[in-house]
Amino acid sequence: MTLSLSRRRLLSTAVAGGCAALLPALPRSVLAAAPPAGAPVRLTVDRRTLEVNGKPASVFGIRRPDGAPGLFLDPGERFLVDLANRAGEDTVIHWHGQTPPYAQDGVADMNRPAIRDGASAGYDFAPRPGTHWMHSHHGLQEQLLMAAPLVVRTEEDRRADEQEVTILLHDFSFRDPADLLASLTGSAGGMAHGGHGGMDHGQMDHGKMDHGQMNHGSPGMAGGMAMDLNDVEYDAYLANDRTLGDPEVVRVERGGRVRLRVINGATSTAFHLDLGRLEGQVVAADGNPVQPVAGSRFGISMGQRLDIRLTLPAGGGAFPILALREGAVERTGLILATPGAAVERVAERGEVATDALDLSLEGRLAAVAPPSTRKADLVQRVRLTGGMAPYVWSLDDRTFGMHRPVQVRSGQRVELTFENASMMAHPMHLHGHHFQVVAIDGRPVAGAVRDTVLVPTMASVTVAFDADNPGRWPLHCHNLLHMATGMMTELVYDGFA
Repeated sequence: MTLSLSRRRLLSTAVAGGCAALLPALPRSVLAAAPPAGAPVRLTVDRRTLEVNGKPASVFGIRRPDGAPGLFLDPGERFLVDLANRAGEDTVIHWHGQTPPYAQDGVADMNRPAIRDGASAGYDFAPRPGTHWMHSHHGLQEQLLMAAPLVVRTEEDRRADEQEVTILLHDFSFRDPADLLASLTGSAGGMAHGGHGGMDHGQMDHGKMDHGQMNHGSPGMAGGMAMDLNDVEYDAYLANDRTLGDPEVVRVERGGRVRLRVINGATSTAFHLDLGRLEGQVVAADGNPVQPVAGSRFGISMGQRLDIRLTLPAGGGAFPILALREGAVERTGLILATPGAAVERVAERGEVATDALDLSLEGRLAAVAPPSTRKADLVQRVRLTGGMAPYVWSLDDRTFGMHRPVQVRSGQRVELTFENASMMAHPMHLHGHHFQVVAIDGRPVAGAVRDTVLVPTMASVTVAFDADNPGRWPLHCHNLLHMATGMMTELVYDGFA
């Protein structure tokens, strides 16, 4: 069956002459005229209605005046943004992958308030190049798709003879996010007071729950013990807001080169990126260049980004780029198609469940521009703890609000070893910094520079970074449901209360 190339309709989000659908394959100059030099770009957080599997759903969006999502900056362009909150509730947007001054990170805490509904906030800093993204850091809004791409191009990108295609992955449920979390915790109070964006969390009601409420549909094994790979059975898995029932079809050139900018914006789902008949090269991880790593399947956990370079066959054709749900058969994705190619329907379920993500790709990645080699001034272990019953996740057996911050001084080289003592994998994200992966299970590596690293169950990953951005910075699991029940601490510089 050949699919129509028309986009799925987005209800009640149309703007004059267009709609809010993602247009990642088009250059920024096509999407919207550049604002005058020195003028801020206006981003608006608001509600929109998205059609998923034939049903309307009320979700959030972060959009430019032309209705397109997110932000694509040209080389040398400042991150100069006026963020308007029209969501109908308080929010705050985190610029994931950026390393701005502490006050502009997009997290609400004792020193930085959330943005009230109807209010605006301004941001102005020199952006970090690469494939990044923006998302809510308040309550469970991220689950309702309050997220968008944030791409900062380099001069090398601009000169490259390749087409850019941005893919933002999501997991989606028609259920209210609070109900999803309550079904796991067994209590509506299972989330920290104020939501995960509020850094002034109080104590949590951890509750108890019956195992029948949990999802054990995709278990794996670790050391002979069962591990859980997925907390929630979602209604759909999205690539650029669309399912494989009506995927985005991106027109590409025969024999052309494509740079995929893949962002895993899912709340609690990791994926295997499957290139099908194509082979690609990973050329960047979390926005930072790496020595090319060839392959046709790559793991990507929540919060992570991969840039993958492809060369299409001279004969052309249609090429599904799929994201396969970890430990399951569900999948999503889009299709690259050359002119005249027949586009066949791709099933939303595969025939065989995928494996758990591991560190095989991580062990092959090497930074193009690693930080200088020096002895660590501070070495600290962080244990990843918690479990499914009760559904409470923690660091060093402490939930957020009862946490013990990592204390650092400016100028220190810091080494953190994440040791996963739990039966689920955790993608660990540090705000305000990028770190190099320097050891996997105690084995030294000269790995990628990242801001989010996966730590599989019963594994350890050591990262190193320079304390060069003073503030109080969240350090947390990027599974939103894990973070909401306590899996977060802070990196705190001397002098910050």
